[in-house]
Amino acid sequence: MRQIVNLNTKWAFSKEATAVPASMPGNWHWVHLPHTWNAIDGQDGGGDYYRGKCYYAKTIDKIDLPEAERYFLEVNGANHTAAVYWNGQQVGCHQGGYSTWRVDVTDVMASSNFIVFEVDNSIVDNVYPQHADFTFYGGLYRDVNLICVPESHFELEYYGTPGIKVTPIVDGANANVEIEVWTKNAQGKALTYTITDAEGAVVAETTTADTKANFVIENVHKWQARKDPYLYTATVKLEDCDTVSARFGCRSYVIDPDNGFILNGEEYPLRGVARHQDRLGLGNALLPEHHAEDVDLIMEVGATTIRLAHYQHNQYFYDLCDEKGLVLWAEIPYITTHLPNGKENTIQQMKELIVQNYNHPSIVVWGLSNEIDANGVNEADVIDNHKKLNDLVHEMDKTRLTTMAAVSPCPTDHPYISIPDTVSYNHYFGWYGGTIETYGPWFDKFHAEHPNQPIGISEYGCEALWWHNSNPEAGDYSEEYQAVYHESLIRQLFTRKYMWATHCWNMFDFAADARNEGGEAGQNHKGLVTFDRKYKKDAFYAYKAWLSDEPFVHLCSKRYIDRTEDVTKVTVYSNLPEVELFANGVSLGKKEAADHFFYFEVPNVGETKLVAVAGEYKDESVIRKVSEPNPAYILTEKGAVLNWWDIIHIDGHADLNTKLSKIVASAGMEETCRLLAPLLGPAARKEGIGMLDAMTVLRAINVITGMMRMPVTKEMLMDLNAQLNKIPVA
Repeated sequence: MRQIVNLNTKWAFSKEATAVPASMPGNWHWVHLPHTWNAIDGQDGGGDYYRGKCYYAKTIDKIDLPEAERYFLEVNGANHTAAVYWNGQQVGCHQGGYSTWRVDVTDVMASSNFIVFEVDNSIVDNVYPQHADFTFYGGLYRDVNLICVPESHFELEYYGTPGIKVTPIVDGANANVEIEVWTKNAQGKALTYTITDAEGAVVAETTTADTKANFVIENVHKWQARKDPYLYTATVKLEDCDTVSARFGCRSYVIDPDNGFILNGEEYPLRGVARHQDRLGLGNALLPEHHAEDVDLIMEVGATTIRLAHYQHNQYFYDLCDEKGLVLWAEIPYITTHLPNGKENTIQQMKELIVQNYNHPSIVVWGLSNEIDANGVNEADVIDNHKKLNDLVHEMDKTRLTTMAAVSPCPTDHPYISIPDTVSYNHYFGWYGGTIETYGPWFDKFHAEHPNQPIGISEYGCEALWWHNSNPEAGDYSEEYQAVYHESLIRQLFTRKYMWATHCWNMFDFAADARNEGGEAGQNHKGLVTFDRKYKKDAFYAYKAWLSDEPFVHLCSKRYIDRTEDVTKVTVYSNLPEVELFANGVSLGKKEAADHFFYFEVPNVGETKLVAVAGEYKDESVIRKVSEPNPAYILTEKGAVLNWWDIIHIDGHADLNTKLSKIVASAGMEETCRLLAPLLGPAARKEGIGMLDAMTVLRAINVITGMMRMPVTKEMLMDLNAQLNKIPVA
């Protein structure tokens, strides 16, 4: 029977080696898997993390392995290209850093075995991802195993297949379940198919020589997402040789352009978050407990759905989502830039995503791409590749729908938008450009113009660190602005039932090494929870107030103690109907709020202890009156190569600290694009400036040049500032 040997411990690792060694090196250092070589430099800013080849080496003796007739090396994640050498011979290679792949090493197995992985995250033009706003960690960052099986076994090599495919179709009170398997060297051997329920009782069973079996589960217990994530298990035994199994859920769903997501005949709004997998100090080399903590936090906030951005995630995470009832959007890393030489890689990665994840009831849509710009030189190629991916998905999986995340400036009538079954947009109105109030009207307009196309939002958010502001505004990176922003977005998005899904960007802060924003380089800080998972920002509780049934009350701005105003605004979030606020033991009154957001005006004198009470729940904080603003709360954005005192300011005229919207209003869009073209490159066009117009010129330059790795010098910035000084602004 099948046995799996984990090979995670004690690998020799080198970033300095230049070739595959012939024997175990004596001067490499030891690491355990999972491992990435970018856990530090991929998170510290500068966009200069190491992207190149590294090597892992290990020896194993056959005598220490189970006796078997066939041996397969299994790699669950090696980013982004890897080749494996066994006793000096290359036995396999793989392009794509987020999926499982296997190599048959039976014929090269010796009494003593020397294994070397050459893993490479270099910049290339044929493997995705290459250009995106997150760090592409290199390494053997998931488990490596040896699968030991008899000569007769279930398929292991086809796109990392689990060897079993379960298709449940709900039919009224029953479910028709088709189980299909793939075998190797199993002619004439019997297959025993068994379905058991969550308690382990046998529901159906048959023995046959066919590699496909069909069953009817009467009065089926349906998978009802978070309400009741009930799972069955399908097991297939190949006589006394090999066994495979898969958990599955029986559910039906419809995505309706007017009523959103409908699960098992009932409306089930998909309101949730997106997730990147990495962590502070660990990168993407995560342990099971890290994935479990992420799921627990997402469950706590009350989300019903997760967009797993922007690649295939760990199988354990999908398993947890099956168990917890979280509805998933799963996608491949076809992102940002269309690579003409990467089309085959998108096909390969989509096949791997579907083959390896087909059995997960939590997955309802396959994502084709993220923010691929459909306008420009590769427009026809982009459309053709999306059509091929869409057709491939429907050929491989006739039970699920397709979707994609479109970049905000993409015209809503572009033919590219209508390729998938559903579509969502990434918008950052009120952060990069436009105003917060833009969202609702934008989606209403789309829905009116495209009444038969389900529309959702796949990204929206703004950054928050440890800065604070009593009068928050876009670009201050304050926790208060993030809270105000998400309050508005919750009201706008959650009340429009036609939106098939909403995915906040992002559940957690994550690494984007090229970023230099908000006073801490190397991260995207749009998360509701910090990168280390230690602090839940106030916006986390805004969502919890709307989505969670767990009673609570939360006082906002706990870190904002020193305040200059005589009367300060205090915000409380709760999913209970009434909140009472006390200041130094004196009640300031009770308030009700249908939107779960409670606002109080509090006299700010001396030091005040605040206590918010809702039912039997309470929360506390402290504020203190000060005469001068506390500089620890205020971000002074200096830019990559300029100090604030370098910027020449002329009253009544623009400079690098002027918002783009003011410059456009005064100089016009064409002139603004011309001025910024030397620094912003392709972003210095009407659509790009429109997305950035809520930013100052300096902030826009920092954001774009950081993400695109475009060099900027102090001289370039000073020259631009001199030109801006000639533009009068109100």
